[in-house]
Amino acid sequence: MARRPLFSLLKPNHFHIRYNSNEGIKYHGFTYYPRFPDEKDPPYEPTKLLMVQRVKPLKGNPYWDKKLLKHFGLDGKQSDIAVVKNIPEVNAILWKIKHLVKITPIQCPNGLPEEGDYEGTYLTDYGEFRISPRLKIDPKQIEATEEFVKDPRKFDGETLRKLLRLKWLNGW
Repeated sequence: MARRPLFSLLKPNHFHIRYNSNEGIKYHGFTYYPRFPDEKDPPYEPTKLLMVQRVKPLKGNPYWDKKLLKHFGLDGKQSDIAVVKNIPEVNAILWKIKHLVKITPIQCPNGLPEEGDYEGTYLTDYGEFRISPRLKIDPKQIEATEEFVKDPRKFDGETLRKLLRLKWLNGW
């Protein structure tokens, strides 16, 4: 039986799709090759913020991926999230670890809150930044709490522990 040369078993190179550098649409940081030459993307207003959550474990990943996850603060629990800006520099970093994280754009259906008025807001798991008037804290309640904490007549933890222990030991 005659032996076949090794190169005859390999795939020929003419089956691979090759792109011409003139065909792509150049964006900031990458070139986009549409499926059809006359295909146009619909207008889209990108969100300002992204919610990033780690979905894969750190174990078994190279040190450079772990370093990027630590940069975003995602090296702790898997349920931790990070809110990052939607800018090209951050997107370039997220592109390198996209296989380890879930990226969700943050939408504001109620509009953005005014500067310094972030009480009563929460971020859902689906990336919606909501404003709830029920969650707002009454200023009277904040004042009463501060007054209670700063009250000098109140026992501190150590004194209270001693007095209660003496009361327990004496009984009467």
